[in-house]
Order: sequence, then structure tokens, then C-alpha cells
Amino acid sequence: MDSNSPTAAEVDETLKRLSSRKGVKAVVILNSEGQAIRSTLDEAMTKQYGQLISTLVQQARTTVTTLDDQNDITFMRVRTKKHEIMIAPDRDYLLIVVQNPQESMQQ
Repeated sequence: MDSNSPTAAEVDETLKRLSSRKGVKAVVILNSEGQAIRSTLDEAMTKQYGQLISTLVQQARTTVTTLDDQNDITFMRVRTKKHEIMIAPDRDYLLIVVQNPQESMQQ
């Protein structure tokens, strides 16, 4: 294991911290193969988000590196009518946060 890799306790703490933020509906953490490590969603939705978002990130990464082979994706935000999906891809992990943007903006 890489010495810079987060411990299980650090992953759990990050998941808890993100989940408690106003407007956050789900948090999913995937490994580099797209398998869920932690999730606040049920198994079926975790699998669906994992597969679809992993594919989206791979397509975006391919597009960016095709345009500039010295560049890479560091963060993505997808806004829909109902939700905002924030995606933070890393070499070893993929963090997905789904939130209701109206709730997160309310005081």
C-alpha cells in the first residue's frame, strides 16, 4: 500500500464529513477499477453510479488528453435539473458526491 494512501479510518471520516453537509444526497468512493469501496447509496444505485460515472470520467479523460497529452482531469461537475454531481478522480480513487444544489445554497 502506498504510504500516501488514506487509511480506512480517514476514508470513513471523509465519507461521514461529506455526507453530513447540507444538500448532500450521496457519497460514493470507487477504487481505480470502478469498484465501490464505500457508499451511502444502496447496492444497486452504487453499482449504477459507479459504472456510469467511471465511464464518463474515462471518456472525459480521453478527450482532454487527446486535446493536450500533458493535461488530465482533476475535477468534474455535472449539473442536472434535479442534482449536481461532483466528481474528483485520482490515480487510485474516484470520489462522487451527489447533492441537491438548491438545498446546499439555502441558509
